Amino acid sequence: MTNIKNNKKQIMIGAGAALVVAGAVFGYYEWSHVSTDNAQIQAHTLMLSSKVPGIVVEVLVQDNDPVKEGQVLARIDSQDYKNNVKQAEADLDGVKAKLHDAEANYKRMADLLRQNVVSRAQYDNAEATFREISKKVQAIQAQVSTAQLNASYTEIKAPSDGRIARKSVEPGMVIPPGQPLFGFVADSSRWVIANFKETEITNIEKGKYVKVEVDALPGQEFHGEVDSLSPSTGAVFSLLPPDNATGNFTKVVQRVPVKIMLKDLTPKDIEKLQAGLSANVSVKVR
Repeated sequence: MTNIKNNKKQIMIGAGAALVVAGAVFGYYEWSHVSTDNAQIQAHTLMLSSKVPGIVVEVLVQDNDPVKEGQVLARIDSQDYKNNVKQAEADLDGVKAKLHDAEANYKRMADLLRQNVVSRAQYDNAEATFREISKKVQAIQAQVSTAQLNASYTEIKAPSDGRIARKSVEPGMVIPPGQPLFGFVADSSRWVIANFKETEITNIEKGKYVKVEVDALPGQEFHGEVDSLSPSTGAVFSLLPPDNATGNFTKVVQRVPVKIMLKDLTPKDIEKLQAGLSANVSVKVR
């Protein structure tokens, strides 16, 4: 009977000690880390559009397709733009021929002026003609460059490796310049924007170690470091920023966005870390 009591006593002492240790570990972790679940995965996202108007003749990708840098995503009818290039190049050839003649005449007048065969006025007139045609050549060269550039814009290309998140264009559509055609997410990197309470950012500094868990990927941890803290709270640039001067003031703990760069990500990790996913973030501050 005594042995049973001693065993129970030892078990209770052991359990108490384990609880004390666990409490100490938990307390130390809470003291040395600040955490938040108000965080989202971020990536370079943009809407791709055309710089020139026209009729879409070909769409080469679908929603969620992976693409490589420079890959053609869609084509606009380029015939008018190619014709503009040909017209500008023809105009340039014609003006260059005139420039050749004007330059020859200008040099001839310079020689004759030195021999006192022609007047100064005749020389000045030849020089002015040469300068004027030279400027016209430069102007038409600019027109040729612009026409060639516009012709190249008839192909909408991927700016980098990534994925098509949304396709909003079909063959036959007439599109104006600037109309969003593709939602694009780059594969270059991933980071987290974590919104910490203003009372938690005292010891958060650039370079601090961060552990990140993503709700969509249970059991998997990612690591990174603090990149920067926003110079304002999230409320400052909201659609309706609070106006505390109205007299209806209620103190609310503000949130400060903190940018955290994720480190050592594999291509597979980047593929799984979709922009906008919710995350839990823990920053080691001590």
